Amino acid sequence: MRVALFSTCIGDALFPDAHKASALVLSRLGYEVVFPEGQTCCGQMHVNTGYQEQAVPIIQTYADAFADPSIDYVVAPSGSCAGAVREQHVRLAERYGNKALVDGATQAANKTYELTEFIVDVAGVTNLGAFFPHRVTYHESCHSRRFLKVGDRPYKLLEAVEGIELVDLPNVEECCGFGGTFSVKLPEVSAAMVSDKVRHIKDSKAEFVTAGDSSCLMNIAGAMSRQHNGIRALHIAEILASTKEHPWTPTTAAYSKEKML
Repeated sequence: MRVALFSTCIGDALFPDAHKASALVLSRLGYEVVFPEGQTCCGQMHVNTGYQEQAVPIIQTYADAFADPSIDYVVAPSGSCAGAVREQHVRLAERYGNKALVDGATQAANKTYELTEFIVDVAGVTNLGAFFPHRVTYHESCHSRRFLKVGDRPYKLLEAVEGIELVDLPNVEECCGFGGTFSVKLPEVSAAMVSDKVRHIKDSKAEFVTAGDSSCLMNIAGAMSRQHNGIRALHIAEILASTKEHPWTPTTAAYSKEKML
């Protein structure tokens, strides 16, 4: 079966390692992974800031990029973007588009999955043969928790990783403060929120914090680097792609301190 990888804006521009790791994991599961070059943004930032009608061409582009009937699924290593596609695209197509766009947006949304829900629900796998001998805590991004309701899927995948010590994150339900343009429009509030998040991560005594969204990890990693607390942020796909034969090492960290400065 063919799986199209949806490479989100932040991931594609800043943290491609997470997307490469996603493709690697999906390939190991036996899927043919393709990358439609016509894909762009999901349009979430436009919609969330009130430019709903202006987002219609972006929704059209998404539907067109993944319209190929040979593409069985679309997988995004981002709960935020997958949530936007499933929660916003059809509604806005109905409001501002035409029947053709509604049909295209519906078809694309129906086959779009966040990475961990795809692995667990569609592939039917929880143990990927990963190896990551570190103390790790997991941050639940707002969209994956509240829109997609991915629930315990990421935990099932992480718990099956050999060598990992998975620890609870205090106040895990709290937002990291990124929120796309929210962090730009209300920087003081955002800074206070991520400060709380980083404090809870530090309290977990984890070596790494992981999540399914590069945007959250970027925000968290930036705050941690400014505090020089030594904790690293890493996308869950990179943990799942790490094996004994090909281990992930800090020198290849997508969210390393060097990249955040």
